[in-house]
Amino acid sequence: MKVGFIGMGNMAGAICQGIIKSGFIKGEDVYSFDIDSLKLENMQSTYGIQLCQDENDLVRKSEVVIMAVKPNIIESVIEKVKDDLQGKTVISIVAGYSHEKYEQLLPGCHHLTVMPNTPAHVLQGMTLFEKDNTLDEQELAYAKSLFESIGEVCVIDNYQMVAGGALTGCGPAFVYMFIEALADGAVLNGLPRDRAYQLASQMVLGAAQMVKETQLHPGILKDQVCSPGGITIKGVKALEENNFRNAVIEAINQSK
Repeated sequence: MKVGFIGMGNMAGAICQGIIKSGFIKGEDVYSFDIDSLKLENMQSTYGIQLCQDENDLVRKSEVVIMAVKPNIIESVIEKVKDDLQGKTVISIVAGYSHEKYEQLLPGCHHLTVMPNTPAHVLQGMTLFEKDNTLDEQELAYAKSLFESIGEVCVIDNYQMVAGGALTGCGPAFVYMFIEALADGAVLNGLPRDRAYQLASQMVLGAAQMVKETQLHPGILKDQVCSPGGITIKGVKALEENNFRNAVIEAINQSK
């Protein structure tokens, strides 16, 4: 299958690099068009992707088209290529453009809306699929295989995409801030910066894996680390005094 990316921003770049690094697809079978020619040339030199003259050139050469442009221009792009998109598999990562909107913009076209995240670059992505879509069984299986090559896939009801997207799409930024803050605290107490980032990132990775593998409530795992009168519960108290959990909840609530 030939996969084409209309737009090669940070998210599309992470997906593109991930699916090539994972071995899911060869660089020569990936096409892309973006107004930033330097970005495309860098991707071509590193991953061997094919560059296209414009959006229509890309659509004609691709069987699967990944829409990855900014929301403010998606409709103008679709207007250019909608005739050529008939018979193609369209996968959209454009924020705010759901199944219902694509039914209006591309009636009769096979389309799926997904919400990926940037850890796809290291094959640890979390991609949400809208439950309602117009892909046939074979196309949907291919789409799942593509995104499973760079992480995990979760199919959710359409109305859950806003909350789910805030959690998985925006969440990495909050985790990076948490890791940075953890490292700052360690540096404040004498740990070298590079070592602080090493320890903080591995600790967060390991804690996340504990939640996934044990399937225990995070509160139970937290309690297992907190000895009576110990240093960890004192840290928990400091977080609670500074509204840590409320700040995180509000961050997700505002990221809609």
